[in-house]
Amino acid sequence: MTLKNVKPSLNKIAKNLETVQDAREFLLKNTREIIILCSKSIIAVHKGDLVTGKNNLKQADTLLKKYKKKATGGLRRYLITPEQEFVEAACLIAIVEKKEIPSDKKLAVMPESYVLGLLDCVGELKRQVFDKIRIDDIDEATRIFETMENLYLQLYTFSMYDKVVKEARRKIDVNRILVDDVRSVITEEKRRTELIKILKKLEK
Repeated sequence: MTLKNVKPSLNKIAKNLETVQDAREFLLKNTREIIILCSKSIIAVHKGDLVTGKNNLKQADTLLKKYKKKATGGLRRYLITPEQEFVEAACLIAIVEKKEIPSDKKLAVMPESYVLGLLDCVGELKRQVFDKIRIDDIDEATRIFETMENLYLQLYTFSMYDKVVKEARRKIDVNRILVDDVRSVITEEKRRTELIKILKKLEK
């Protein structure tokens, strides 16, 4: 009988695929909590509540480490999105606290997650710049913009890896527009600040 070896082979494959499928569903369901925690962390930072932001990030980190144990082999790709969100929040906090942006090794994330997380962080920095301008803190707005621009320039060349790092080119194109927009706003704000200084001197 030519099908003698087929049934046991398929049974074994089916069991393996069932295990992989269960692990995939588990990761997709449970990593949503990581994404939510990172989003809450970012929102807290924008509200000026670094304590809450860091606490949420710490919780996300704990869960991420826990679920990494289940994400073996090809299942690791299901951690890209939660890791990406984790990198975004961690780097935003570092920049706001005027600390060095952590490396991929420090954050213990995959290369793709690190690149995508940094690209997303650029957008969050735009909001930080505008928030500082609103409270007339032009020096801090300038500092954050310079970090934002330098980050973009470091990431720009990754557009060539778009087939490997999914959506890298699109995110880089969006970031270029963001950086140009913020540069224009910063330039206008500096001119306005200088004009106010001149007018105040003339009034004396």
